Amino acid sequence: MAYALSRQKWRVLVLEAGPRFDPSKDFKLHSDAWEKQGFPHKAGSEGRHAFAALQELDPELNDLYSWNSVDGRLNRTPHRRPYKYNHVLGLGGSTLAFTGESHRMHPESMQMRSRYGVAADWPMTYDALEPYYCEAERLVGVAGPSDPGARWRSEPYPLPAHPLGYASRRIADGASALGIKWGPNARAALSQPYDGRPHCNYCSNCNRGCPRTDKGSVDVTFLRKAEASGHCTIRTGITVTRIEAGADDRVTGVHVVNSAGENEFIATPKLIVSCGAVETPRLLLASANQHAPNGLANESGQVGLNFMETLAWTTSALHPENLGSFRGLPSDSISWDFNAPDAIEGVVGGCRFTTGMSEAALNGPIAYAQRIVGGWGRSHRVAMREAFGRILSVGAIGESLPNRGSYIDLDPSEVDTNGIALARIHSQLDDADIKRLSFMRTTARAILEEAGCNKVVEEYGSYDFFSSTHVFGTCRMGTDPETSVVDSFGKSFRWQNLHIMDASIFPSSGGGESPSLTIEALGLRAAAHMAT
Repeated sequence: MAYALSRQKWRVLVLEAGPRFDPSKDFKLHSDAWEKQGFPHKAGSEGRHAFAALQELDPELNDLYSWNSVDGRLNRTPHRRPYKYNHVLGLGGSTLAFTGESHRMHPESMQMRSRYGVAADWPMTYDALEPYYCEAERLVGVAGPSDPGARWRSEPYPLPAHPLGYASRRIADGASALGIKWGPNARAALSQPYDGRPHCNYCSNCNRGCPRTDKGSVDVTFLRKAEASGHCTIRTGITVTRIEAGADDRVTGVHVVNSAGENEFIATPKLIVSCGAVETPRLLLASANQHAPNGLANESGQVGLNFMETLAWTTSALHPENLGSFRGLPSDSISWDFNAPDAIEGVVGGCRFTTGMSEAALNGPIAYAQRIVGGWGRSHRVAMREAFGRILSVGAIGESLPNRGSYIDLDPSEVDTNGIALARIHSQLDDADIKRLSFMRTTARAILEEAGCNKVVEEYGSYDFFSSTHVFGTCRMGTDPETSVVDSFGKSFRWQNLHIMDASIFPSSGGGESPSLTIEALGLRAAAHMAT
């Protein structure tokens, strides 16, 4: 929205809680320590959050426990364990560390209530969002396949799809043997030089930050162009602690702690909140006052509810041949065969499958040594030489549907350094989630077996751990002010100059689609409406 509004010569101020990252200096994939550092978080680039107690595990569901061949079962407690909400505070947000899958929503996934009786319908159709999908893809430089599948397109992708890596082709062979279609994934990584940025070099480390800027993160695409317009100012290290709500159904500004640790009040004629599905409801609830006693924009009581998380599974196995599987573009290929809401027999809500070696961080020798190859000394060295490059992984992400046990509220006891209550994550998996996870596990194993793998060495998933990158739904958009928080353009039903634009407004999560492109398309659509 900063890009689109500044293009219309609006004066835009972006307040970012985290730091600015310099790709050429901060993402040190050339260094010897590249694997140990993961994504190189700076001071202030990770927020804090709390967890409520998570659900008890069922010993009968042993097949859904996470494990690897070195450590065995990874969660030995009787309860689901919180690992983390994976996010980045920084200019560009979590796109700095995302893989860069660039997906449109399945059209049927936008009508989950009317078609399937679950979640809520989106207050617009796929057709209304399609032109903005195209615009976002052009700005990012998405490389995608010629066959759009269920997601019709008015124009082709800006760039041709990336060729499948050697290891991915083996997985595709396994899927094909089961009658599963497997092809190139749509990726926010340049397959050719584009818009002053170089093409991808296939280093397989998108999640550790891209030093070349070929990955289409928000900092090198939308925000680069917003700043170049001369109408957008960006301030980093600015923590918004409270939104000030006035008596006339308008917000007057924001209270912040600036980079020097000083308190400021910044007045605004229009405010757009884009903090994500965990921090956006936290800020709204923490902004309660006499004009909004239950929290800002919470007249419906829906702020924080309808939380949807990343429902995920990954199976990794050894192949008899050395495939050099640590190389290539992460998630370069995908299957959408089970993505539609009715595609999995006996359960509402679909899923997708992708190559998963890099997202499982099995693209370096340290990961192999710690998780795949046991032992020590000479025997360990021999085993490492034999195993390295032979791992194939199939990852899956599935639909997450709202339930009463999953929501965000304010923690009653834990606060941040500014004295503001932390967001508290409540997460519960219901029977449908477990059925979906079981299908994802069974199918991933079958694909790897048909691909020629002879030994499963690691599996992990959402059943026994909370570990989410994609989170949705806590400020749901809709047409009814009684059951939703904002309208189809992200505007509060009551507060006339308050807008929300992030995945918190999603009424449903989709059957595994990565959300960044949809967030960008929604933002472009909302900005176009605001500017008229």
